[in-house]
Amino acid sequence: MTDEALTSRALELAAEGIGRVSPSPLVGCVIVSADGEIVGEGSYIFSEVTHAEIAALKQAGERARGGTAYVSLEPHAHHGRTPPCTEALVNAGIRRVVCPIEDPNPLVSGKGFEELRVAGVEVVTGILRGAAEKQNEKFICWHRNKRPFVHLKTAMSLDGKTATVSGDSKWITSVEARAEGQRLRYEYDAILVGAQTIAADDPSLTDRTGGPRDRGLLRVVLDSGLRTSGESVIVATAEDHPTLFIAQDPDPAKAEEFRSKGAEVAVVESGPRNPRAVLGELYRRRITSVLVEGGASVAGSFVDSGLVDKFTFFIAPVVIGGNDAPIAVGGDGVERVADVFRLKDITVEHVGPDLMITGYPA
Repeated sequence: MTDEALTSRALELAAEGIGRVSPSPLVGCVIVSADGEIVGEGSYIFSEVTHAEIAALKQAGERARGGTAYVSLEPHAHHGRTPPCTEALVNAGIRRVVCPIEDPNPLVSGKGFEELRVAGVEVVTGILRGAAEKQNEKFICWHRNKRPFVHLKTAMSLDGKTATVSGDSKWITSVEARAEGQRLRYEYDAILVGAQTIAADDPSLTDRTGGPRDRGLLRVVLDSGLRTSGESVIVATAEDHPTLFIAQDPDPAKAEEFRSKGAEVAVVESGPRNPRAVLGELYRRRITSVLVEGGASVAGSFVDSGLVDKFTFFIAPVVIGGNDAPIAVGGDGVERVADVFRLKDITVEHVGPDLMITGYPA
């Protein structure tokens, strides 16, 4: 098998940790013996502590000596929750390491590759770099930008409406599209909406995929004065699902009520209408990624602030109409077409009768 094929396999193994590694990265490892046979594989799961390289080396045993390790992310060279993986690779007799990208964590970045080279191990980088960066885009953003990765997801009609003039929005998109939306929730640490969405839809905002998670999906509500009803589903279920209200000037009695029901209330001085301050609060809580599912106002504030890292639009083949029907993205917008938010790396998929369009800011 080629270096590219074996690196691809390492990425497949890393993907087994989706939903189960935050705030750490996804990592997979393949050990190939000196005679070219796969003798060990490993995936990283945060709660299991053992790193992918260690799991793969254990499986390989003595057959790792003289072989090659294919790792999806730079092996770490420092003592963290475990001893250095670089040390384990060298001690196992690995002679070559193939790895697409550096780890953005400053404790690791470049140091792992350097230590391996000093020990006489050949290091090959750059193979499938784009795929590796995309796989760990949340972790990379968290370290490089000191904030969570922001993915804006919305569902709309062909004419860009998210509900009718009466506010009815169930359901614009298909069962298949909603299932895909749940799959997205599974990949993220947090889901974020505004108080208006809670008042209009009274959603549960839970991950209903049933997939294993090492951290519960944090439900974040931007609610400056805590006007959300104490009888809402999100407050009533706060004991069972992590829930955070971000407020600016909350009523003390309401805050105490929410806390008594299991929700957290964080006061942000600049207010929940300041996306950068909101992300700062989530960063302090070690939230590496957030799926923004709020209404037009919340979506617009994140877009206007230039803080959206990824967009997903589910578009149903229906026309709603109505000058006053809610739209997908509000905010200030731009004055000239030359200044619009253009996307790149776009994928378009059919999900049931709907289209799912995903892209990154250009």
